[in-house]
Amino acid sequence: MLLAELLSSVFVIEGLSVMRFKNFTATFNETFCVRIADWTIEPRQHWAIVGDNGSGKSALASIFTGEGEHYQGAFSGLPSRVAAVSLELQRQLIERERYLDLTDITNEVDEGTLVGDMMPCREDQLRFKQELIQRFNLHNLLDMGFRKLSTGQTRKLLVVQALLAEAELLVLDEVFDGLDVATVAQLEDVLEAQSHQRSLIMVCNRMDEIPDFITHVAIISSGVVSTYSLLEAKDMLAQRRHLEQVEFVIPESHRPSPPTLDQTRPLVRLNNIAVSYSGKVILEGLDWVIEHGQHWQLCGPNGSGKTTLLNLINGDHPQCYVNDITVFGFKRGSGESIWQIKQYIGYVSASLQWEYRVSISAINVLISGFYDTIGIYQKIADSEKICAQQWLALLGMSEQANTPLQSLSYGQQRLLLIARAMIKHPALLVLDEPCQGLDEINRQLVLALISRICHQQRTTVLYVNHHAADKIDAIKNVKQL
Repeated sequence: MLLAELLSSVFVIEGLSVMRFKNFTATFNETFCVRIADWTIEPRQHWAIVGDNGSGKSALASIFTGEGEHYQGAFSGLPSRVAAVSLELQRQLIERERYLDLTDITNEVDEGTLVGDMMPCREDQLRFKQELIQRFNLHNLLDMGFRKLSTGQTRKLLVVQALLAEAELLVLDEVFDGLDVATVAQLEDVLEAQSHQRSLIMVCNRMDEIPDFITHVAIISSGVVSTYSLLEAKDMLAQRRHLEQVEFVIPESHRPSPPTLDQTRPLVRLNNIAVSYSGKVILEGLDWVIEHGQHWQLCGPNGSGKTTLLNLINGDHPQCYVNDITVFGFKRGSGESIWQIKQYIGYVSASLQWEYRVSISAINVLISGFYDTIGIYQKIADSEKICAQQWLALLGMSEQANTPLQSLSYGQQRLLLIARAMIKHPALLVLDEPCQGLDEINRQLVLALISRICHQQRTTVLYVNHHAADKIDAIKNVKQL
């Protein structure tokens, strides 16, 4: 009998419930929190939990087994029978055996709890149990004490215990660690058979560890959880790796460049800036100089004047003409046109993405950057199309060239808008909270692109952000409002 048939003959779980997290927070030892805005796990969906070391993968998995202190939000639908395999459970069993050894006051040599005694089952499970013992090569260990098992053998025993528990949900935390290649293959076969009977949640260190039967992925970073289908997650993580590893050479624009700037003069000089509305002071006594190649992060609480300051620089604020402002060698109010200023600036913000609602393909979004327009309203030159195709390749988005903008993920839309701003090789790239509204994996995509642009040193970056987690290492200068 095939293992899948054997499993179905042992038990069938009916009526699995939907599990739901809503605005949920769990804390661990008062030092670490897991936060889940919205996560629904349907019956027989199978989820992998992935993330960097220290991101909170094991903490998230342990919530399903009752760990952590739930103090905000809701978590409903957790099955009454949950079985787990984890390094923590393995540690607890080892500690228990050590304790039994220390408390034994006899002089007899004690093997500890025998392996065969640690796999209880019902009469009708005996055949299934024997199949698992053979598959995991435990038959020669049944009369051995648990404390004598190797790490891999202990892991196999925990897996068998979990499979015999008839749980509605299996939570497997790095279950492949410590197992040889042959055992991993055996375990994957067993778990695939199990996936037809109950839900599985697996913590995996790498995407290439995720078994084929997994349907969805929860990505955790600094305790914050984002959820995706498996295909979405694989595509976006592959794109992030591409952005981090590709030879990052910014494509030539093949268009006439604006007059060359004097590299010995600052890009931006602001002297004693003051802005007020109806008697309310927004900025006062502000001085700031931005030199060529000197990347800056602009920080400050809501209402501190960050957007006002950006608008003074790019010429979109009426009070720029009553302040002492020099931008790209132009003294504001000296007869310069707004287009003389904007030819040196690339600008990206969350609001620009909201405004970009025209029906347009990904490649045409890039091309529109040559004209600083939302949409395309003129004939496209071949050189512009070639440059846009090169940018798509750099972003790892060549296959999405003709995909409508609104069909792409929020992160991919933001990547396109940054590339759109860069396509004309601006002297200054202004990024106004470019990670706003993005979930974790899309945020990482955008940060990876910004970091590569900063390292190129062809464009000076002015990065507005107030989240410490979104810091970019290549940006050394900080202006706090």
